[in-house]
Amino acid sequence: MQPPMQEEENASVQPRNGAPGERRASHHHRQFEAMGAHTTERGTWFCVWAPNARAVGVIGSFNQWHCELLQGAGDGSGRWSGFIEGARAGDFYKFRIQNQWGHWMDKADPYALRMEPAPGTASQIWDLSNEWGDGEWMRTRGQRQSHASPISIYEVHLGSWQREEDGRFLNYRELARRLAVHCHNMGFTHVELMPVCEHPFYGSWGYQTTGYFAPTWRYGTPQDLMAFVDTLHQQGIGVFLDWVPSHFPSDPHALARFDGTALYEHEDPRRGFHPEWNSLIFNYGRYEVRDFLISNAVFWLEKYHFDGLRVDAVASMLYLDYARKQGEWIPNAQGGNQNQEAVGFLRDLNTSVYAQFPDVHMIAEESTAWPSVSRPVHDGGLGFGMKWNMGWMNDTLRYVSRPHFYRRRHGDDIRFSAVYAFDENFVLPLSHDEVVYGKGSLLTRQPGDEWQRFAGLRNLFGLMWTHPGKKMLFMGGEFAQVAEWHHEGTLDWYLWARPLHAAMARWVTDLNAVYKQLPALHATDFERAGFSWVPCERHEPTILTFLRRAGPDDAQVVAIVNLTPEPRQALRVALPEAGPWHEILNSDAAFYGGSGVGNLGRVQATTQALGGWPASALVSVPPLGTVVLCNRPIPTTATREEPDASQ
Repeated sequence: MQPPMQEEENASVQPRNGAPGERRASHHHRQFEAMGAHTTERGTWFCVWAPNARAVGVIGSFNQWHCELLQGAGDGSGRWSGFIEGARAGDFYKFRIQNQWGHWMDKADPYALRMEPAPGTASQIWDLSNEWGDGEWMRTRGQRQSHASPISIYEVHLGSWQREEDGRFLNYRELARRLAVHCHNMGFTHVELMPVCEHPFYGSWGYQTTGYFAPTWRYGTPQDLMAFVDTLHQQGIGVFLDWVPSHFPSDPHALARFDGTALYEHEDPRRGFHPEWNSLIFNYGRYEVRDFLISNAVFWLEKYHFDGLRVDAVASMLYLDYARKQGEWIPNAQGGNQNQEAVGFLRDLNTSVYAQFPDVHMIAEESTAWPSVSRPVHDGGLGFGMKWNMGWMNDTLRYVSRPHFYRRRHGDDIRFSAVYAFDENFVLPLSHDEVVYGKGSLLTRQPGDEWQRFAGLRNLFGLMWTHPGKKMLFMGGEFAQVAEWHHEGTLDWYLWARPLHAAMARWVTDLNAVYKQLPALHATDFERAGFSWVPCERHEPTILTFLRRAGPDDAQVVAIVNLTPEPRQALRVALPEAGPWHEILNSDAAFYGGSGVGNLGRVQATTQALGGWPASALVSVPPLGTVVLCNRPIPTTATREEPDASQ
């Protein structure tokens, strides 16, 4: 153990961009500029927040793991900092912290830019310098992913999407090349990565984060992840990151009791311990914790060019009694169950992010009826740009899992989403959570024989892509993965050689193409005026008919979704105008593995009024099929480039 560095030495050695720590500005919501390890030509400046520590030092590969003490700021900030000559990029280090009772602990740097590969727990000094080639994407990002733009998201777990033949992980760069080709061919506009922040337990899928500023070592270096984002951007594909500010694991080397006290978490387990996930809950009442998390969000958007953050488990943050029984939680000052400190944090988070990056998306995974999640803070909302529509997902999957015979009794399940579809800016998610833990794959959850299961899944996708809201599909769904997802395996890419699976991929590809081509299907996703139920001549509880519209000069679209295996011939459907209506999509086409029931490419609407609408047409509706009609012709989808298996 060496004595602390003298103040004069601290003052004389500064990083190239100025000295981090107490001499610089407050770095409000940009703490990564001051905290952590910052390299210079002579060595590295270290800074850490440990307000209740007796002493703090640095141990590392540069000093043979002997402790060199840091200097306390002396200003009440709780920061310790100092310069260590000879500490270079690539070296490993830890903070050695003495708590109030004299016990020494070794901790990873909360602001570390890279972490040691498991089972090691050290931090690594790293230089984030990078040459980017995505300037065109960044200049046009606001237009590409506005609320009126088509957004079709492909959710990916990098470690199980594809691997090397011997089971080893692919590098971020190789994953990027393959994903870019796959998403381009399939027509997805965005990739959403399940968490890639460092996590020691691979089976947590990244949701038990220990390195908030460090991408996991499993797939490469920080620059490799930057190249991943850069590659997809150059192919016109955005990248969202799944981000977890709701809880963190109790691993002793990480944030838990960082200076010997409940620093990032609450001391009282009724507020600081999450019983459902066996993890710790951030103390959103501490401005240092809020700064840490908001700075982290800004960091990923700025340094890695991510196009938005999907914020995990927002409901668990909003409610003090989330996953708790009576007596296991503490009410707020008004006696309620709302976590007002978390509400304030989320509003500050979104306000800060959108102030610095107005062209990104903050997306909430929020499963309750909390009002105005995706409404501006100045209007009383939480300030998110979009919210996952968990109600639509639960109701729809419950409905399509029922035997066909019983569906006519549960029409409210499949129709109810239209009641609230415009209360928030919704994303329709068919995520990883729906294909794990015994739920089966989306394909196997469909009832009936093999043909009916495939038809039912095509029908589910047809309903989803024509329903108001942006789209999100978990990997494997696009080609009807049979097996339930497991993080230790990979997708069954060999299924692409089977006709029904390849046909499913063609269906998803064409859904994406038409969704992007027609403003009626995307420009008014969040506007009530863009959607209307359409009446039929006779009530059919298992047939959904609805209109999508955009501007007065844009084509109009009518979707007809038959939720049983019984075809309907000559079903009279109301339409907004007489004339030819073109059948631009039919999930029952032989090209998609269907039986070929359809309308020979068009129907003729007459002036025969129906249900208050000025025109109507007779439509053949296929079994378990989605038919999409448009009042203008568009290029045929069946001649598009075949999607591939990204092998």
